[in-house]
Amino acid sequence: MKEFIAAAVQIAVKPNDINYNLEKIGFWLRTAVKEHDAELVVFPESVTTGFAPGMPSEEFYDLLNYIPGPETEQIGALARELKVHVVLPVYEKGKEKNVIMNSSVLINDEGEIAGIYRKTHPFPTERLGGGGWTTPGKEAVIVDTKLGKIGMIICYDGDFPELSRVLAIQGAEIITRPSALLRSFEIWDMTNKARAYDNHVYVVAANSVGADAGNNYYFGSSMIISPIARKLAQARGTEEIISAKLDPNPLKHVTYGSSSPMIFDHLEDRNLEVYKDILKKAKSPFEPAKRISYNQ
Repeated sequence: MKEFIAAAVQIAVKPNDINYNLEKIGFWLRTAVKEHDAELVVFPESVTTGFAPGMPSEEFYDLLNYIPGPETEQIGALARELKVHVVLPVYEKGKEKNVIMNSSVLINDEGEIAGIYRKTHPFPTERLGGGGWTTPGKEAVIVDTKLGKIGMIICYDGDFPELSRVLAIQGAEIITRPSALLRSFEIWDMTNKARAYDNHVYVVAANSVGADAGNNYYFGSSMIISPIARKLAQARGTEEIISAKLDPNPLKHVTYGSSSPMIFDHLEDRNLEVYKDILKKAKSPFEPAKRISYNQ
């Protein structure tokens, strides 16, 4: 990867008003480039509508667009004008009636769609088996860009070490995590740091602020984490932009502020024999308050 500035933008949306939110995204994207010299800008999960639809899934489906569509065309034109890479998270209308994907679109600095990731781990109340609206994706996605190799996850995906590990094994140097996270700050902070440190990757995590149509309120606190788990940038609970310069050689020292050399690599040091049984179904020995089926 090259040295570049990454930014996370957290803004409050007007629930389900795609045109209004696109205009707002455009304003904040311009600001991120003008004020931060950002070359990669990550927006929060489902930024064109808000996370919870607050309406029947059939009605929500009719509101949405395909990819490519108006959202990617408008932000793609702006990305080309500003010469910036953008992670634009949207709900995507599926070709099959009432199929909705929670998607993250990577638009490059030429305004082209460079990659599309569909959330593989919808939150229990988001997925169909929990009475929700989202059909899960089935593919890990990494995109080779001018900046570096970017892997994409979305919100609850970050709770699953295996997905980020797959991206790292495939060569990801940066993982983007747009989110609408409603759990505690401690969980948000810990999982971002863990996924970065587990895999020696940068994590650019943009969390929502404000309310959605389901009357969920989001706490922001977007952050950028280094491959040695150093927090490079931290947002508050309001609309704002954070940014950090990403160093292409981040593993030379075991911790920041130290000259002690780093002599390990979590990917190379894996004992693969231990993992032979990992691909089988399981559940926690402790019972949650309620179990929600993963049925699609």
